[in-house]
Amino acid sequence: MFIVQTKRQTKASGMNYWDNEIMTTLNGYELKTYLNKKRIIKYLYRQSEMSGTDISKIFHISIPTTLTYLKELVEEGFIESRGKGDSLGGRRPTKYGLKRNSVYVIGVDIRRKGISLAIFNGNMEKVNGIKLPSNLNDKTSIVSLITSHVDQMIQQIGIDYSKVMGVGINMPGLINSEKGINYTYLYNPDETFTQLFHNHFKCPVFLENDTKARTLAEMRYGEAKDSNNALVLQIDWGLGLGMILNRKLYKGNSGFAGEFSHIPIDENGVLCNCGKVGCLETIASGNALVRLTMQGLEVNKNSKLFPIFNKNREDITTSLIVKMALEGDQFAISMINQVGLSLGKGLSYLIQILNPELIIISGSLSEAGNYLILSIQQALQKHCLPKLLEEIKIKISPLGEDVGVIGSATVVLESIIES
Repeated sequence: MFIVQTKRQTKASGMNYWDNEIMTTLNGYELKTYLNKKRIIKYLYRQSEMSGTDISKIFHISIPTTLTYLKELVEEGFIESRGKGDSLGGRRPTKYGLKRNSVYVIGVDIRRKGISLAIFNGNMEKVNGIKLPSNLNDKTSIVSLITSHVDQMIQQIGIDYSKVMGVGINMPGLINSEKGINYTYLYNPDETFTQLFHNHFKCPVFLENDTKARTLAEMRYGEAKDSNNALVLQIDWGLGLGMILNRKLYKGNSGFAGEFSHIPIDENGVLCNCGKVGCLETIASGNALVRLTMQGLEVNKNSKLFPIFNKNREDITTSLIVKMALEGDQFAISMINQVGLSLGKGLSYLIQILNPELIIISGSLSEAGNYLILSIQQALQKHCLPKLLEEIKIKISPLGEDVGVIGSATVVLESIIES
């Protein structure tokens, strides 16, 4: 990940465990202590809580030294005692976990027509959040909008920026997360997108593709946390793909892996936003659903959608079509079915190449639930080898509308704590 770091340190101890530059100033015993305490913080983040005895065994550190580290981390405000654990003979061990409000992470989810902001504490509990309208192509507006509202949110919960571990940003487009560059939107060869935010926040800033960030969220907190190989589809106005292969987010050679939406699937289809004809996104996305629905309403006047379409076509949205389908509108159901069949055909290629165990559907179109899943399954039965479908499960993401900001926060935690 592209990281711009400062040498900001915690007030309690003078030590910042997520700033790797500090390691260059330490040596010998100090460096060993720093690294071991950092490992403890990372492990407690992953395991929630552990006893000093267990930590000693895992890291092969003596119990007295482990207890010293734990005491110092408590004094520094990073961890806390969680009471006594179960005894296996002898004294009951004290359990430790990350202190709820010892650190914070800012998650930013930039979409085509809106931005979601959220602040999470070290236990990934959302402590503040807001949604804002925006224009994806207006860089100056987006940067000032985000920075000003994050400042307000920080003030509202009464914390200092010294407690902010980092800022994670996700957005659509071809993104090089190592360099902090989005080649599709807001590209500037003279100044990276992350640099613009670091100039204000003065803390590590990370940029990731929207679907990849959501895939990380699913891998850590959603349906994919127990899966080795899974695909995450984000179906909003466009179509995105994230891949978990062998328990790791797969990015490919340049970080652009997952451009599933632009595989050619309809030679006689419509022009895609990418400039090519017949991409999967043109027949299997929120935009495709709206376009196909409006075309159908030219001749179908029995749907509940027709009066709305007849009055103002701009009011026909993915969410409205899904809402009508869930209320039993047969035309809306048939439109979702058509999109699901196209999506299932596209998925059949991935399944026969990657052999995943799980497919997770997220985004606004996922709210259609079984109306979408059943049509996908129907297409898979037609286009896939039966043996490859025997163990595949298709599920709707449980993370809801916060999946974007959760994904951005997870990018920060993965990059700093997990690295």
